[in-house]
Amino acid sequence: MGAPPDGGFNSSSHDLASASSSAMSLDKLFPALLECFGIILCGYVAGRANIITPTQAKGLGSFVSRFALPALLFKNMVLLDFGNVIWPFLWSVLVAKVAVFSIVCVLTLVVSSPDSRYSKAGLFSIFATQSNDFALGYPIVQALYQSTHPEYLQYIYLVAPVSLMLLNPIGFAFCEIQKWKNQGNHQQSKLQIVGTVILQVLKNPIVFMVLVGIIAHFALRQKIPAFMADFVDGLANSFGGAALFYLGLCMVGQLKKLTRSTVVTLILLITAKLLLMPLICKDMVDLLDSDNALNHSSLSNYAFLYGVFPTAPSVAIYAIYYNAELEVVMAGMVIATFLSAPIMYASAWLLSINRMDSQMVINSLQTVTFNISIVSFVALVWTIVVMLLSKKFRMLPHMFTVNLFLAQCLACVGMIMWNFIVKTGNFIGQVMTFTLLCTSLYSTYIWPGLIALSLVLLKRFEEQKVSSGMLVIAGWGIPALVTAALLMFGETFPKMTDSAFFFGKPQIICTTVVVAFSILLGGGSLVCLKRGSWTQNDRSQEADRVETEEDRYTDVEAEGEEPIGSINPSAGLNRACLICDCAPPQPLPDMIVSTDMSNTPPTLSGQCENRCESTDCLLVQAERQRVTDRQVARHVLMCLLLTVSMLANLSSCFWLLFNRDPGTLYLELLFFCAVVNYGQGFISFALFGLDKHLILLPFKKRLYSLWYGKREEQPQAELPEEIRMTCSQFTKYHKQQCLHDIVKKRRCGKMRMVECFLGCELVAWLQQVGLAQDQGEAVLYGTRLQQGGVLQHIKKEHGFQDGPLYYRFLE
Repeated sequence: MGAPPDGGFNSSSHDLASASSSAMSLDKLFPALLECFGIILCGYVAGRANIITPTQAKGLGSFVSRFALPALLFKNMVLLDFGNVIWPFLWSVLVAKVAVFSIVCVLTLVVSSPDSRYSKAGLFSIFATQSNDFALGYPIVQALYQSTHPEYLQYIYLVAPVSLMLLNPIGFAFCEIQKWKNQGNHQQSKLQIVGTVILQVLKNPIVFMVLVGIIAHFALRQKIPAFMADFVDGLANSFGGAALFYLGLCMVGQLKKLTRSTVVTLILLITAKLLLMPLICKDMVDLLDSDNALNHSSLSNYAFLYGVFPTAPSVAIYAIYYNAELEVVMAGMVIATFLSAPIMYASAWLLSINRMDSQMVINSLQTVTFNISIVSFVALVWTIVVMLLSKKFRMLPHMFTVNLFLAQCLACVGMIMWNFIVKTGNFIGQVMTFTLLCTSLYSTYIWPGLIALSLVLLKRFEEQKVSSGMLVIAGWGIPALVTAALLMFGETFPKMTDSAFFFGKPQIICTTVVVAFSILLGGGSLVCLKRGSWTQNDRSQEADRVETEEDRYTDVEAEGEEPIGSINPSAGLNRACLICDCAPPQPLPDMIVSTDMSNTPPTLSGQCENRCESTDCLLVQAERQRVTDRQVARHVLMCLLLTVSMLANLSSCFWLLFNRDPGTLYLELLFFCAVVNYGQGFISFALFGLDKHLILLPFKKRLYSLWYGKREEQPQAELPEEIRMTCSQFTKYHKQQCLHDIVKKRRCGKMRMVECFLGCELVAWLQQVGLAQDQGEAVLYGTRLQQGGVLQHIKKEHGFQDGPLYYRFLE
């Protein structure tokens, strides 16, 4: 994004004034950030080194939440001067919190599965709206505004308690409803649930002391009695350092608990907390507090900073109490805390600038986009080549994904060309380059929504009923039509060097419409996809699919085919499959001979040492269809990340449309949009540029060969004791029963069959017979069997996994 020619950053003016420049003091900001995050780091180190145990940390948390924070709130409620409060600003922030709370709550109710819908809605909504106002926010606000607007500090004590009393009870109500539904017998009535929520809110020491403090404010006439002043001060002053130290303790080991399913949830929650909340807070102040001309811009920027404050640790206490979504809440709290620091510092730095040369801003923006475009172009070329060599471009939805990569690549090329064209002053060249750049950039906005739609259609109708031609036409046709309309009816600004506003305000409106359309299409499609693939349904569908594949490959031999025992080895065997035909060992100079580092016993009759190298093996084909079928998870993650980036673009457009002078704070959003628009190649490369079979496995094999050379495999005696004990116990007492229960003959060639089993079958069997208590222990048990040479993957390409991968026991 860039600067509009009809307002905001006027290219004809060399100075950009910030109305809020006098309201910031940056001198103390860095020391305040260093103080806060230094104490957090000390807490993390203490927890990591086990200097303070988890039990002791819980005691510190109880002190902070039940004694120190209530005393701090009581003190400030008594001393608060309500006469200096700008109430429209307070209502604006509260309306923004209610809006974010409602958005997160409704989306969670729509998307989540019924078995945990209400508890997720309650906790996630609280996560997105309850900020770490006192421990982390107050020192930063004090550092920025103490010398210019000290009255801003009191808003922290007004907004947070009202939020606790207004929004948190709604979240608690949802959690209690889920608790009531999970009981089954519904021992509590709805009236009892309401009473429980109200009682829980009143029992909260924070809420209780806020109410007592407000009463004492009027009863004591804004003065704490001398006999209790030192006592209250002692408790209140102990809050800051103890709370930050406790936050560091809570961070220990949380990121290790992340799973694939929680990553998507975390992205959405952090987007709501660090992107939606500050933008909506600023917009609400602009809308509802427009009459306050004196400090309007300063309050608007203050609202943005307030919205960036990360989530409070108390949300983790709520998650523990209701035993729901603890991993997501804790990991999100850690990530949001550390992401908020650079955002706050950059925002404060921009707001502290008195005047700025607008031409310097535009030149810096073009330099950033030019450099990112070059690197992103290289990454995209690599990704497209990988898609072509792996032949995935023939599949759906990879066919649409390649179109997205092509659009991203053309956008980078257009930006690189634009950087040279604008310097020549050739107007015709600018128009032609703009046509390429605008069409391709709009196409990168449209394709994520179309890819998300294609995932829904493929899930419901399969490939036969999905019209790929129509989606391809829409992916390129809609951007081309919008660009053509701009060229025909728009008015160009020849002196404008920013391609994002070459046609001025009409281009901003077109960008808004295209981005909003794609967000609605992609977001709606992802919601439909999620609603149709809840965890329980996924497991049942996966089980049905596995059974179908088993029936397919374990059928009795077709007419004219002989069973395995009656085939003459000298006859024309299917030599492609070495497992079945027991071909003599072949030298494999550049391949991994064994991934389990175990001493494989001599080959017995009917077996062979080699992996199945056949590309026609039916088992391998079925396995790859299951494992790498459409890479739905990768496509969903890509669409989600690109949709989040489009939210930033949409916010940028609205910011410009409704603000004649966007201010220096807009620069932060401006540069972020430039990075996400022309840096999409990094996301594409990370998700699709490292194909497992084409890149990773050959690289792993070559690296293994170079590292170990022709050194012999690790003998059994050198294996760790727990692996040898596990393998010995399994082989002696459980292997025969396992062979009987899960190992089946499956067809892998026209006339050959092999005895094998699925990884998920062994995981279920280990839990069934009591060798593992849960799925994690079962996977660890299977991994040890593979490392000990008891079992191996049919192609030796995978470690042991709880999934539809084929393994066989070694004799």
